[in-house]
Amino acid sequence: MAVTDKNKMASKTTAKSKAASAKAKATPGKPAVTKPKNASATKEVTKAALVNGKSQEKVKVEMSNLKEKAADTARNAAERGKERASEAVSGIGKLIRDSAGSIDESVGKNYGDYARSAADAFDKFAGKMDTKQVDEIVGDARDFVRKSPAVAIGAAAAIGFVLSRLIRSGRDDA
Repeated sequence: MAVTDKNKMASKTTAKSKAASAKAKATPGKPAVTKPKNASATKEVTKAALVNGKSQEKVKVEMSNLKEKAADTARNAAERGKERASEAVSGIGKLIRDSAGSIDESVGKNYGDYARSAADAFDKFAGKMDTKQVDEIVGDARDFVRKSPAVAIGAAAAIGFVLSRLIRSGRDDA
């Protein structure tokens, strides 16, 4: 046991002396630097640093390219979505306009006129969607949410409710 205790104490003092020598080599405000023992090792460390620097640069360029590709893909998907949404809104307007005549007959002319004005609003909205770029639509949506957050939350809740009902009715049919 005495030998083991001496070995432990010797390793502790060796660790302390190494730490002290590292502190002595370090300058205030800079970490201690261990130097390779021979010149060829220094060259290898320098080459490795250059290779790592180039690979880091290469990774940065590749990440930038991936970011641009992802943004382009997202923009294209949003553009296709905008076109589909515009067609859907236009289709809803046409559907309402087509049903306005039967509304005139069954409920009254005033309600048919409401349906026509709603169809006009849908057509106008679809036309605006067609003429605007996706970035403009996103900006308009942000401005709308900032100006009237309560209406935006209510609209989001109503849209979520309608979508959930559509999804449920689709499951029930299947």
